[in-house]
Amino acid sequence: MIGVLALQGDVREHLAALTACGGTRAVPVRRPSELDAVDALVIPGGESTTMSRLLQTFDLLDPLRKRIVDGMPAYGSCAGMILLASEVLDGRPDQQQLGGLDVVVRRNAFGRQVDSFETDLEFAGLPDGPVRAVFIRAPWVESVGPAVEVLATVPARTLTGADAGAAAGRAVAVRQGSVIATAFHPELTGDLRVHGLFCELVRAAAG
Repeated sequence: MIGVLALQGDVREHLAALTACGGTRAVPVRRPSELDAVDALVIPGGESTTMSRLLQTFDLLDPLRKRIVDGMPAYGSCAGMILLASEVLDGRPDQQQLGGLDVVVRRNAFGRQVDSFETDLEFAGLPDGPVRAVFIRAPWVESVGPAVEVLATVPARTLTGADAGAAAGRAVAVRQGSVIATAFHPELTGDLRVHGLFCELVRAAAG
């Protein structure tokens, strides 16, 4: 059973994508008792500082940190990547981190809402060609620790042929053990491959 943190963000879209993958049950998680009942957790896109505060309000911050330390598989998209990082650049001083990924992430690295864009990414370990990636006020990964695998980076040019500039080569999908994160939103495209990869990881972790 895979939970989706249901405090804010793209909760419905992740629940639908996980359900469509088959072989798993997807449920919303808002309380510590609901977190205790799941085998893995998806942390959706949204607003990372708001989600950080809500984790404390709903008494989920420490239980979630412990579950991740104890090896629970987790997947974070966009704001979820920010929360799973060990360090965030340009974050608020009161923002709390969950850990789970030995990465430094730059918040809102691609700019404001009006700078949102789509591009195709080569994604390690996924069959059938590139992944269409939707970036909305997205972070990118500034640096990774030795245990982190980079799964996707920004190409030198976007779909429109524009130069990616400072974003070129930046890591936007990473994995460390049973924790993965993407700076983009696969739940918005109908492409189930990233969620399918996470479901496979969850099943493997369950034995």
